[in-house]
Amino acid sequence: MVVCKPADPEAKGLVERVHDYLERSFLPGRSFDGPADFNVQLGAWIAVVNTRTRRALGCAPADRIAADKQAMLALPPVAPATGWRSSARLARDHYVRLDSNDYSVHPGVIGRRVEVVADLARVRVLCAGQVAADHERAWAWHQTITEPEHHAAAKALRRQRVGVLRPAAQPEVEQRSLALYDAVLGTGADGGAA
Repeated sequence: MVVCKPADPEAKGLVERVHDYLERSFLPGRSFDGPADFNVQLGAWIAVVNTRTRRALGCAPADRIAADKQAMLALPPVAPATGWRSSARLARDHYVRLDSNDYSVHPGVIGRRVEVVADLARVRVLCAGQVAADHERAWAWHQTITEPEHHAAAKALRRQRVGVLRPAAQPEVEQRSLALYDAVLGTGADGGAA
């Protein structure tokens, strides 16, 4: 990843030229099953392309790899943080959103703070250090990924909640005969006075 400084059009142009080269030379006519397939195809293509002589370099890029490696610094002792991390309170629908996809979380942690940790392959949701969800990352857009265990737990919690909220059975109300009122008021069956 290359992050260009603000107001540096030359650096932005360099990055965009590389993207343009890939769009014109690598992407046309190819299809990919996911990020891993993309990386495999790109690696095979780069192995071939880097052996071709470039006019601007005066040699093939593969001929310069040894010199580049000698000029590089050693890797830091601690690996840099990668992936995505966010924290939120789990809503009543018991799903978290990453990119445009919704991933189910065990409904037992509804209302509690959860941490979403994702990389290129997995999406994990942690609550108090315990795993509340672990899904394979979906790369399609606008998908809802639901684990059957989470769905069953949500149904059980809904049934319990409905039982608590349902009012108690009403007592039966006695229904009196209208003839009793006629007798009390002294009227007859014909509606006149008795």
